[in-house]
Amino acid sequence: MSRILSLTALLLIAGPAQAWQAGLVDGLCTLDHSGEEAEVRLTYDPSLPEYTIAIRLAEPWPEAGIFAMRFDGPRGNTISTARHVLSGDGRTLSVSDRGFGNVLDGLEFNTGALAAAGERAVPIDLDGAAPEVAAFRACITMPTA
Repeated sequence: MSRILSLTALLLIAGPAQAWQAGLVDGLCTLDHSGEEAEVRLTYDPSLPEYTIAIRLAEPWPEAGIFAMRFDGPRGNTISTARHVLSGDGRTLSVSDRGFGNVLDGLEFNTGALAAAGERAVPIDLDGAAPEVAAFRACITMPTA
């Protein structure tokens, strides 16, 4: 029986991380999430100042004129932009802007999100995001040297 429990614990530890994690990397505030369908990274660069969200998939995003995110939950909202760019391999879609209040509010105060471009819609689980978004917000308000 203890072998089964040990094997189960090992599988849980070795499985893909799906937690949200705020941090500071090379002077950039970061917020990362690795989900079943997408990897999400938000950054804030105080030297610009500018926010970026990058959503990476296993397969390329379609070419599309509009990128949208719908946030589902108590403070639901849908935001969209035509100012998104795709990486060279098409797997990462990113958007940069000087203000990200709607994005941060959507991630912090809701239960799920749907990122969409063209015919592709990707769910993003927001379980555990709220405290990490709060930590990300605290990072972006830290004084710079």
